[in-house]
Amino acid sequence: KTTTTVGLGQALSHIGRSATVAIRQPSMGPTFGIKGGAAGGGYSQVVPMERLNLHLTGDMHAITAAHNLLAAMIDNQIHHHETLVDRDSVTWRRVLDVSDRVLRNVIVGLGTREDGVIRQTGFDITAASEVMTVLALTTSLKDMRQRLGRIVIGNTTSGKPISAEELHAAGAMTVILRDAIKPNLLQTLENTPVLVHAGPFGNIATGNSSVIADLIGIHTGEFLVTEAGFGADMGAERFFNIKCRASGLSPDAAVVVATVRALKVHSGRYRVVAGRPLPREMLAENPDDVWAGADNLRKQVENIKLHGVTPVVAINAFPGDHASEQAAVREIADEIGVRSAVCHNFAEGGRGATDLAEAVAEAAEEPSSFQFLYPSSATLREKIETIATKVYGASAVEYYPPAAEQLDSYERNGFGNLSVCIAKTHLSISSDPKLKGAPKGWKLPVREVRASVGAGFVYPICGDMRTMPGLPSSPNAVRIDIDDKGEIIGLS
Repeated sequence: KTTTTVGLGQALSHIGRSATVAIRQPSMGPTFGIKGGAAGGGYSQVVPMERLNLHLTGDMHAITAAHNLLAAMIDNQIHHHETLVDRDSVTWRRVLDVSDRVLRNVIVGLGTREDGVIRQTGFDITAASEVMTVLALTTSLKDMRQRLGRIVIGNTTSGKPISAEELHAAGAMTVILRDAIKPNLLQTLENTPVLVHAGPFGNIATGNSSVIADLIGIHTGEFLVTEAGFGADMGAERFFNIKCRASGLSPDAAVVVATVRALKVHSGRYRVVAGRPLPREMLAENPDDVWAGADNLRKQVENIKLHGVTPVVAINAFPGDHASEQAAVREIADEIGVRSAVCHNFAEGGRGATDLAEAVAEAAEEPSSFQFLYPSSATLREKIETIATKVYGASAVEYYPPAAEQLDSYERNGFGNLSVCIAKTHLSISSDPKLKGAPKGWKLPVREVRASVGAGFVYPICGDMRTMPGLPSSPNAVRIDIDDKGEIIGLS
């Protein structure tokens, strides 16, 4: 998607329309792990790529420091004033911008009484921090200060939610983030301006770049091109119902990025494992496989239309694609009644995506009737069930007892007006990664519900969510080095 986002921004310039691109700042965890960087690719790339993927201006480190300051102040409060914070209720862990599975569960406070109170906790990756999501959704320094103050870290000893404001931590956290609130300005290989800012997780958080980058970007050209994490069932839904609610902006068009390979996977005929070569038979020419996975594309396009936005299908071309298979994707788009274009911007830069740029420009000029999927006044259960049934295609929602109790507690404590960000697998529209296409007749299992009150949403957990990734057996880090001239080798 990032390659297509960058390519579309470049291509709009080729057809005489000015554009600015806004993308997330990548985490170094995936960069050194299996996914790699997030600068786009080929001739549709953000530069300097090395700076983008490594540190950039230090926003990630500022977020890490602000988050861990709150963690330190929590343990300090427990150490000096044991009667305020119920240490067994604390949900605020520590963070690092690294993939390190052994830190998922740790015990702190070992040693003497002066080393703190012993309790079990753990580390998450910085991208999973609520501070990161606060930065992504804030509209101003004042708003960020208020959001940080609303962060709930656990309960008091009397069972009431306790916030960062009550621990007097929010002011210092905001000071650390004073410069991080400013978006970073980079450019594409064709000199299209790119705003890089924030990088919240796409599974337990919004997976979008910052609201502030959008609010700046809309004033710098005719088009602001931004992206959302994972499929339209997750990224687009959160962009519409959480990010747009925070920014007050409404999109004029939405691009659903499709590939021949992805539709073949959604046929259910192949098993693809991250980090392993694709099955050889999957690479053979077979338009029938593309048609067999068409239900997934149909549903993702429908999810865009649910919000009153005009969708366009971008077919991200790979060297091994066959013309007949790309034609099949276009036929599916025609059948649905939406514009489509094959994009070759990876190999050709902006001129390889001018058909997409023309289609997007036409779609954006059509009358828009953007709408949220649910009102803020709906109950948390109503919001969850609306997303599950309308966006995911579930027949119903099944609440485990802990989840039901947590929802009742959030409503009682005044959090019922928060948005909902459902944490589930990105490998399926459903909550089961093995179900491909657009499955029906299944129930969404909600086993627990957590609250990011500062960010402004609750997130129901519907599956096994890892907030601290682990490195693969052969991580990218082993291939990254530096030569005698200081040039970085192996980073992509």
